[in-house]
Amino acid sequence: MNIQTIQSLLDGILMGGVYALAALGLSLIFGVLKITNFAHGAMMTIGMYVVYALSSSLGINPYAALPFAMILMFIIGFFIQRFPIHQIEHAPAHNQLLLTLGIAYIMENILLVIFTPNYRTLSVNGFEKAMRVGRLTFAPAKLIAFGVVIVVTGCVYVLFYRTHIGSSIRASAQNDIGAKLMGINVRNIRAVAFGVGAVCTGIAGGLLTPIMSIYPTLGESFQLKCFVIAVLGGMGNLWGALVSGLLIGVVESLASYYLGGSWSEMLIYGIFILILFVRPTGLFGRGNRREN
Repeated sequence: MNIQTIQSLLDGILMGGVYALAALGLSLIFGVLKITNFAHGAMMTIGMYVVYALSSSLGINPYAALPFAMILMFIIGFFIQRFPIHQIEHAPAHNQLLLTLGIAYIMENILLVIFTPNYRTLSVNGFEKAMRVGRLTFAPAKLIAFGVVIVVTGCVYVLFYRTHIGSSIRASAQNDIGAKLMGINVRNIRAVAFGVGAVCTGIAGGLLTPIMSIYPTLGESFQLKCFVIAVLGGMGNLWGALVSGLLIGVVESLASYYLGGSWSEMLIYGIFILILFVRPTGLFGRGNRREN
């Protein structure tokens, strides 16, 4: 294996981690609420702009700005589920699709009004230069992003499987009537779950802000990729989303190196279709069963 292949492999793993975190939010929302959230990409973009605005206007380090993005995204996610989405939870799937798509367009146009369509870039003092380890090169921002992804994924796992709130969320996902009989406020707990999914998405967006140029409709380019990762990992499966995100990141990076950028997307979706033919519930899906 030549050095360029190893470099592409490592770049794919680092970038795949951020993809995985974004897809984790989508997977959680679907796994708990059975809502296909087409506003996911727009929420990711909001996370980017929160970090950008705080860093460029107030001089806050982008990584120190992440908690502010988390708080805002939780509030946005909570109220989106608590009010508009709650009203159509039991409506046909196309109603859910149209509602979340409408929310996405509203968010994007708000960003267009505030920030204009111009591309924005953000650099982090002290992290402009790439790190070299032997013949390999690492972007410090990508290394930090990958470390944050692992920590956040672990925290989400602890929240869902080691806390009372997590138990309530899983109970309402499995049987909302039974959860109500146990004294759980299902309406609020579903809004909390949506808020947690939005937080994951916002963190992923914030981590990408020092890595790439941002613009108000950038989230659309991540929307479909997040769906691919979430479905491959098995909707609602935390670690499945992480592994699938790393896989997609590696495939994208290696395909770009060997075949060119125009082929990487085609290969990703080709693999996606092939896997669904073989295993419709995804690589880590459990059919109709849910995790306990």
